[in-house]
Amino acid sequence: MFKKLSISALAALTLGVGSMGTAALAAEGGGHHEDIAFSFEGPFGKYDENQLQRGLKIYTQVCSSCHGLKFVPIRTLADEGGPNMPEDEVRAYAAEFMVADEASNMHLYDYDEGAARQLTENDFFPANESQNAPDLSLMAKARAAFHGPAGTGINQFFKGIGGPEHIYNILTGYTGEERVQAGVTYYENTAFDGGWIAMAPPLYGEDVEFDDGHANSLHHEAEDVAAFLMWTAEPKLMARKHAGFVGVIFLVLLSSLLYLTNKRLWKPVKKAAKEKAQA
Repeated sequence: MFKKLSISALAALTLGVGSMGTAALAAEGGGHHEDIAFSFEGPFGKYDENQLQRGLKIYTQVCSSCHGLKFVPIRTLADEGGPNMPEDEVRAYAAEFMVADEASNMHLYDYDEGAARQLTENDFFPANESQNAPDLSLMAKARAAFHGPAGTGINQFFKGIGGPEHIYNILTGYTGEERVQAGVTYYENTAFDGGWIAMAPPLYGEDVEFDDGHANSLHHEAEDVAAFLMWTAEPKLMARKHAGFVGVIFLVLLSSLLYLTNKRLWKPVKKAAKEKAQA
């Protein structure tokens, strides 16, 4: 039995390594990706509140002109483990948006005069379809580069290259080269599949001034907004890590108790069998 389990485990490990290698080659074929040491990576990582607040500012002042976050409730900006903004600041931030109520979503810049109202903290971030640009709510999850065998995500654990890294590399991967094809301008990007992207460079560095005096170079801005978009896709990441850690501790304790109980129950039986064999 143990031999069969060992062979099965070895086969699974071999398949996992093979899948990891295939995924890595696929990512390399889609463009150059640089690994970034985000604070939330690893089993004990957590979001940096200041970084998330800086990323929110970059999104608001730059990215929101084309992209929305229609799946993210504004009130979550006050959550612990996230941006953790004061509630009065969250309400003030929500009031900056003017939207029109519709059956399903909030649409920015798409309302009749007189029908608009200010958002409250109980609303979601407004959608923005004015440029036919994708919504960014789940972008960090959708663009994860490595998923591992059977969707287990084990490759992210070992490689650390996922959605936030992809976003960072897209934002910093522009070469400055352009070309026009069928009336559409494309921009060369070393991280994008095919090497050319229709989105113009959104960040150049020094696009936003931070209140905490943090550096606002292109790489710093890209890292901050990538971390913020990871939070929009995984707002409960810290809670899941905590639950997993507690679960592992309980499993270890339970396994230890079961082992000791088994030893205690079978000790008299083994002793009697040994004495009988010696007689």
